[in-house]
This record gives sequence, structure tokens and C-alpha cells, in this order.
Amino acid sequence: EVQLVESGGGLVQAGGSLRLSCRASGFSFDDFAIGWFRQAPGKEREAVSCISNSDGRLFYKDSVKGRFTISSDNAKNTVYLQMNSLKPEDTAVYSCAAPGNCLTQRFGSWGQGTQVTVSS
Repeated sequence: EVQLVESGGGLVQAGGSLRLSCRASGFSFDDFAIGWFRQAPGKEREAVSCISNSDGRLFYKDSVKGRFTISSDNAKNTVYLQMNSLKPEDTAVYSCAAPGNCLTQRFGSWGQGTQVTVSS
């Protein structure tokens, strides 16, 4: 059974930083991609970033490029999303998804999500 557990969300002022973690189990972590998504109230879920563990490729939503960094610790089966220079528009519930494919954006399972709130 695939399990994804996110942590690291919270309340931060604009310009601040947070690091989200997604601990994964139940699949071959090294062979698949893990994606981060977010959903703000009243808006559709959107892809934020993705890391392809099989080949190391990274993907970012345009609005977070240069501010967010995705990384993977394969020894810990954990993917991180370092978020710097946060803006109020980054406020959302952030969820990780895996196993999947960054190009097709298809993922098998989703975590429960962690709330990120950026105050102005």
C-alpha cells in the first residue's frame, strides 16, 4: 500500500521560507516521480513541482521558478520542497503525489496535504 505523509506547512510572513517534506512508502521510490501540488480555496488543484527519481529531471511551475526547490533523499524515501520568498498567492494546501510521471502528470496516490499560509 502506497503511503505519503506530508509535513512542514505552517503560517509564515511574505518573504519567508518553509520546507515541506513528503515521506513515501509502498513503492520503488527510486523508479518513479513524485510531484507536489497545491489547491487554494475556490481554485483548481495545480502542479507546483515534480522530481523524476529515475533520471533526476526536475519540473517547476513558472510562478515558483527561482523560489522553490525540489529535492529527493532516496535513503529516507523523502522528497522535499524548499519554498523561499513566499508570497500570499502561494497560500494553499500542498499535497504530494506518487508514484507517477512528471510528463504525463499521472500519479497513483495522494497524501493528505499540509496547509501553507502566507500573510502579507
